[in-house]
Amino acid sequence: MLSASLARGIRQASKPTALQSRSATTASSSQKFKVLVVGGGSAGLSVAQQIYNRFQAAGKSLAAGDIGIVDAAENHYYQPGWTLVGSGLLPKTDFSRPLASLIPAHIAHIPENVKSFSPNSSTVTTTSGRDISYDTLVVAAGLQTNFDGIAGLPAALEDPNSGVSTIYSYKTCDKVWTDIENLKSGKAVFTQPAGIIKCAGAPQKIMWMAWDRFRRTGRQDISVNFYTGMPTMFSVKKYSDALDALRQERGVGGYFGHNLVSIDSGNRKATFKKADDGSEVTVDYSLLHVTPPMGPLNVFKGSPIADAAGWVPVNKATLQHDKPEFSNVFAIGDCSNLPTSKTAAAITAQAPVLTENLFSFVDTGKVAIAEYDGYTSCPLLTGYGELMLAEFKYGLETKESFSDFFDQKKSNRFFYHLKKDVFPYAYWNYMVKGTWFGSKGLSKPEF
Repeated sequence: MLSASLARGIRQASKPTALQSRSATTASSSQKFKVLVVGGGSAGLSVAQQIYNRFQAAGKSLAAGDIGIVDAAENHYYQPGWTLVGSGLLPKTDFSRPLASLIPAHIAHIPENVKSFSPNSSTVTTTSGRDISYDTLVVAAGLQTNFDGIAGLPAALEDPNSGVSTIYSYKTCDKVWTDIENLKSGKAVFTQPAGIIKCAGAPQKIMWMAWDRFRRTGRQDISVNFYTGMPTMFSVKKYSDALDALRQERGVGGYFGHNLVSIDSGNRKATFKKADDGSEVTVDYSLLHVTPPMGPLNVFKGSPIADAAGWVPVNKATLQHDKPEFSNVFAIGDCSNLPTSKTAAAITAQAPVLTENLFSFVDTGKVAIAEYDGYTSCPLLTGYGELMLAEFKYGLETKESFSDFFDQKKSNRFFYHLKKDVFPYAYWNYMVKGTWFGSKGLSKPEF
């Protein structure tokens, strides 16, 4: 539940603070870290600060620079906000900050990327050839979006007149809104690939927002169609059934087991491969919103810390590496093989568990009793002013925060404002600082 202190914080104007990030030149002087975090995304920033706070709370404070974050990115993005940009609700600049500005002075920032992992010697090598050693490693590197996995997609996204866009890129998320607004008639097609993607509900969130925008602006003659490589609308049956009923009620076409393989933007044609028989079908479009295929980062392919598929294998409860010989390695978020949906909400539940287990491992040589139950959440926008809040855990079992007050398979305005207003505020003011715990708000879980 949202805490009273968070509610008060939202009502108050945020006060500007001085940047406290450690300069790259200072950070680069250290060659070894007690805790090295690979990745400065949602998971990396949050867990790095939580680890620092945990040692401090135990009276065993780490020195400035004992924790390091390795990431060459210039900017940090709040990616859940890109759907809001594509829906015309907020400018994309609201969801970007310089990464260095989010890293506090007591955490070192190494502005490079990792080229290889050597867990047997507890070192990583950066793209510049620099070796960095660690006592414990947290892999929070995320995943990659494979735009080139669909023939014709990169060129179509570069073309402002192609009618092709995606919310899965900061560069193109505002093009989604432009295309929605410019479409006067015809066929709007929204796609989702088979397999693992970030926030598996996002491909249809933007579809529902476009459908509602068309309806509100008198463009009901535009047909809306959902082509998905998945067999159902959503992985959890409760929400899937509700979404499919909504699809039928709104007259949205549903084509399941259809994977987008190529785009001919010059002729506005999209080709899909059918899962049942492998045949291909080509459809015309006026607007095409594409969710590209995704997968593990190239750095993990063939890496000793990754499995055959390229994900970092960890104990699904403790987040410690599966291999006993790599017991000083932990992983969190999208880069891990955790069998749950890859969302920011999942990270809010994973970070305190990893933190507690890493602290215990450093302190006693073994992990604590903290266990992650697979909690994740997908705030499913179904139109302007309405949202269905899907929350679930391992086994696709629901784990809902508001079931005492709402039927969560039904959209409502309260959930909508959580997505639009509360979560972005909480992210920039609390989550990246390690003090936001998702469904528990500002209350740190006790183990």
